[in-house]
Amino acid sequence: MLDLNILAVTSIGQTRRGLLLEAHSDTKIRTLQEALLQVAAIKVTAFRRPTLLDRIALRHGKRLDMAELNPPTYRFVREELGVLVDFLGDTLLEGGNRIIGIRGMPRVGKTEAAIAACVYANKRWILLSSTIIRQTIRTELLLGESTNSIFLIDGITSTTRGNDAHWSLLKNVLEMPTVKIIEHPDVLLRDGRLKIDFDFIIEIRHHEDDDIRCEDIAMSFSAFDLS
Repeated sequence: MLDLNILAVTSIGQTRRGLLLEAHSDTKIRTLQEALLQVAAIKVTAFRRPTLLDRIALRHGKRLDMAELNPPTYRFVREELGVLVDFLGDTLLEGGNRIIGIRGMPRVGKTEAAIAACVYANKRWILLSSTIIRQTIRTELLLGESTNSIFLIDGITSTTRGNDAHWSLLKNVLEMPTVKIIEHPDVLLRDGRLKIDFDFIIEIRHHEDDDIRCEDIAMSFSAFDLS
């Protein structure tokens, strides 16, 4: 009757239901909102244009809540890597000069989630420092690598193995108008050579009650995690 198109209806958790609506008239949207507020059996908790987090919640039936506000911090467990890849991938599609930190203990899926998100967003990913394929320490970019690329940095590898040329490259890349993903961001910040303002942080755990303790991560090449 209001000429609205329901694009999606999804249960969010155990007690909520989310709808994605398409409308061509703000007046009809306001009419629907006023009508729903009069229905005793329905409690409207939010009525707005969908955000990225709203779309992720509708897609997976799970709402992402911030664990901390400064910087915004989102928590995942390893079995939710599919949700994380969608969240990261949609963020990468938005582009811009963003710096994203990923915290997590060894072998929890940090690198694989970052690379999968780049593939999802159809972005080229460049490893500046990593241990996913032996040891990677870049000191320069090749021609064209700065265009439409996502840069991946491992804070432990850079801190323990990076030379002056590598740190100079990191400094230049962090100033580029593109997305950077930094694993073990606390280690990089603790080093103190670079001042970094993160747009948001992602934490990945094997289980919800796991602690992420940087001091328990051995700072040696043989102990580095592969993902």
